[in-house]
Amino acid sequence: MAAAGDDGITHRDVEVNGVRLHVAEAGPPNAPVALLLHGFPELWYTWRHQMPALAAAGYRAVAPDLRGYGGSDAPAAAGPQQYTALHVVGDLVALVDSLGHDRVFVVAHDWGAILAWHLCLFRPDKVIALVAMSVPFIPRDPVQTPVGALRSLYGDEYYVCRFQEPGAMEAEFARLGTELVLRKFLAMRTADPLFIPYSGWGSPEDEEILLEDDKPRKLKGAHGEEIYSLVSKTLLEINQYNPSGGYPVKVLCNYNDDDREATLQESLKKTWELTAPWSGAEIKVPVKFIIGDLDLTYNIPSTQDFICKGDSSKFVPLLDDVVVMKDVGHFINEEKTNEINELIINFIKKFS
Repeated sequence: MAAAGDDGITHRDVEVNGVRLHVAEAGPPNAPVALLLHGFPELWYTWRHQMPALAAAGYRAVAPDLRGYGGSDAPAAAGPQQYTALHVVGDLVALVDSLGHDRVFVVAHDWGAILAWHLCLFRPDKVIALVAMSVPFIPRDPVQTPVGALRSLYGDEYYVCRFQEPGAMEAEFARLGTELVLRKFLAMRTADPLFIPYSGWGSPEDEEILLEDDKPRKLKGAHGEEIYSLVSKTLLEINQYNPSGGYPVKVLCNYNDDDREATLQESLKKTWELTAPWSGAEIKVPVKFIIGDLDLTYNIPSTQDFICKGDSSKFVPLLDDVVVMKDVGHFINEEKTNEINELIINFIKKFS
């Protein structure tokens, strides 16, 4: 285990289900565990503000790089079959068991939230309570796959749909350069859907759009103030595990760039197929849901009604609260650090 830094965060590797996960930790070793699940294109580092706050509040914050990301292994032998929600949830259950706890709190954002919802579906006995951010629980459609639904709404150039083309995004991101790709994603603060045109997602010269006087454009809150350091640190993490350079899809996406057929579409489709037994199932753990009103997810057609008018409570009967933060974008835990810390801690204290 690496020695704790000034922020009290330590690092170690944990073997789960034949996969090595890089795990960051902070807080008393015997304290109740808060398991923090990052999204895309993020690593454990997205929780750097929440981990010390949770530790100070008496919790053990545990933030892994999920399977296929950062310092964790990216299995390639079986392609997308090793990246379904069942596989990743299996990693999380094994990680929880390795910590010596039967049940944990879960805090999750974006893709991590999707996996957290699946964890609550598959193994509610492992979760005390969940704080989910940015991506609400989406009941399984027995007819249409998740990608098919997005394609029908937005067309083929919607970013998730573009990710379905083997090799296409690897080439596009390599053309732009990893740093600019990260800035484009992490500086995103708009309610509009995200498209990556076939004609190209801009050019390396677009960097000037995101920078002013060699400093990051001042977006609101800590997100704007720290965008440069966030990108820089993420790049350091990437380079540590991908010293050959280029855009390492296996570091930031949940599939491996050495296997072009192991696309996100295939893992999502396989998850959809395998989760048929859970069609209509409810989330039976206490939940707080937090989202920004400028989040592109919040602005998907019919999503606001589903979240705010009680429809979601039909599938999440123990939904404690929905918090819609005004004038806040997708990377909510970066943009509203103090507010998010307070919401998380106040909620989980109810069950401590």
